[in-house]
Amino acid sequence: MSKETIQNELEKILSSMKRQQLRSGPASVELRKDRLQRCIKLIRDNHKAIASAMSEDFGHRSLYQSYVADMVTTSKMLQHAIDNLETWMKTEQTASPDPEMRTEIQFQPLGVVGVISPWNFPINLAFGPLAGVFAAGNSAMLKPSELTPKTSDLLAELVARYFGPEELTVVLGDADVGQAFSHLPFDHLVFTGSTAVGKHVMRAAAENLVPVTLELGGKSPVMVAKGADLSKAVERTLTIKSFNAGQICLSPDYVLLPTEQAQAFKDQAREFMEKTFPSIQENTDYTAIINERHYQRLVDLLEDARQKGGEIINLAPQNEPAYDASSRKIAPHLVIGATDDMAIMQEEIFGPLLPIRLYQEEDEAIQYINQHPRPLAAYYFNEDSTAQQAFAQQTTSGALVINDVMTHVSIDELPFGGVGASGMGAYHGIHGFRQFSHAKAVVVQSETGASNLRLRAPYADKQAAVDAFFNH
Repeated sequence: MSKETIQNELEKILSSMKRQQLRSGPASVELRKDRLQRCIKLIRDNHKAIASAMSEDFGHRSLYQSYVADMVTTSKMLQHAIDNLETWMKTEQTASPDPEMRTEIQFQPLGVVGVISPWNFPINLAFGPLAGVFAAGNSAMLKPSELTPKTSDLLAELVARYFGPEELTVVLGDADVGQAFSHLPFDHLVFTGSTAVGKHVMRAAAENLVPVTLELGGKSPVMVAKGADLSKAVERTLTIKSFNAGQICLSPDYVLLPTEQAQAFKDQAREFMEKTFPSIQENTDYTAIINERHYQRLVDLLEDARQKGGEIINLAPQNEPAYDASSRKIAPHLVIGATDDMAIMQEEIFGPLLPIRLYQEEDEAIQYINQHPRPLAAYYFNEDSTAQQAFAQQTTSGALVINDVMTHVSIDELPFGGVGASGMGAYHGIHGFRQFSHAKAVVVQSETGASNLRLRAPYADKQAAVDAFFNH
């Protein structure tokens, strides 16, 4: 199918959805709740089949990780929207300049929202945005990743079973379909993926002045302050670095560590990995890398770091390989003494490799963070509350987690989003509802129409009030 044909077919689907939404009018609170509830039902009724499809796509994926991160967390997010929807939808009264004038903000559906979801959490990053999209009264078109074909095929089948095509439509296809999808005149477009692809998506959306929410990732730092609890930092960082084999946009991408703690970090990392993953290659708790291309890219990053002087610490169990092409499982590795000329410090890793950049003074570490693109999250380990506040003020990131890693993503009251190169816009909870709503200003003029009268000529009798303003 030609690119022109693909574009035409997608435009027909979108036009049909827009026409249907105009005919139906704004979705009632009951319909919005029903759509959210059907999302939950889709996940709950089919959780085993979904987890199995994801595992096939990955080569192997921990069922527990699929259940917790992709389905339980997402279901709770959807339920949070159901529980709070009526409060979110309330018209917001505002102070008016005239006691007889009424001013308010009404939250109105945008229309049809496009969602381009990635492969690493194919349910969470599809239905997570949909929690806000449906809560706000919109319909949606979803383009899941071609890198998880079994999951995407199953998702298309299930969505067609639980939703009408005017409510939610899944579009399948490769990069050409994704490119055509991003050129559609949506009322809003959500993209989760790399910064490089995000630039193309934003450029395409700009042709139709489509507002975008971009969740892009980048290199999220972990800063371990001098005097911090090192064991806490090691364990909590490696917990997330090994979860989904590090294939997470919020995964720690490098550690800033006091030079004198390098050996202790290595020792404690080995001890922690032995305890949590006594085996890796045959361990059902440990997830494989998504495909051969990403696997080879990670192996190449390690070799490049080795050639450029990095100390490579393999955290694989004894008598197991560091990585295996047949299983596509890569054990966690530390790269001690990482430098900026290494490829591993120049791109988002998206795997179980953890560069350690050593520093002498804490100001030096903070300056390093600020000299680089703003990350999706920053993680800071220090028990001192004054230092915590200083770090928060001195650095800018999509989110900041202190003495832990990635905790914020499952807290629905907090906005999830990036800043600068790590993205724009945020969702989750009320933040998603408002992101996918139009906040319409509404004014009901007073009987006297005072604010209108002051603009009506002649102006001579009104000039005194203007003069008084400037002479005050």
